[in-house]
Amino acid sequence: MTTDITIGKNIKSYREINGFTQDVVANFLGVKREMISYYENGAREVPLEILLRLCDLYGIDMEDIYEEDLNVVRENVICAFRTDGVESGDLDAISQFKAIVKNYIKINKLISSI
Repeated sequence: MTTDITIGKNIKSYREINGFTQDVVANFLGVKREMISYYENGAREVPLEILLRLCDLYGIDMEDIYEEDLNVVRENVICAFRTDGVESGDLDAISQFKAIVKNYIKINKLISSI
């Protein structure tokens, strides 16, 4: 499987696990909905800055984007919110919150390994 297809499948899975539509994610990223579809189908390479923003939005690490085991993809979700009525402005706050949670978990793992 090519890298673009793996990335596409994963960002689609993370989007669906988090309950976001392509339109919502596209608005958050400032791209057209069609681009999200191209990314998810592996038809277009996802730019690094888009990947970084998706990682924050989905509460995952960059290496999670490249995971080939779908079961691991599902386990990587730190937290998911009910997305009924989520507006594009809310996604910035959700993204920042998930980044904080992700970093907190990493710090706790480091501390417990000492």
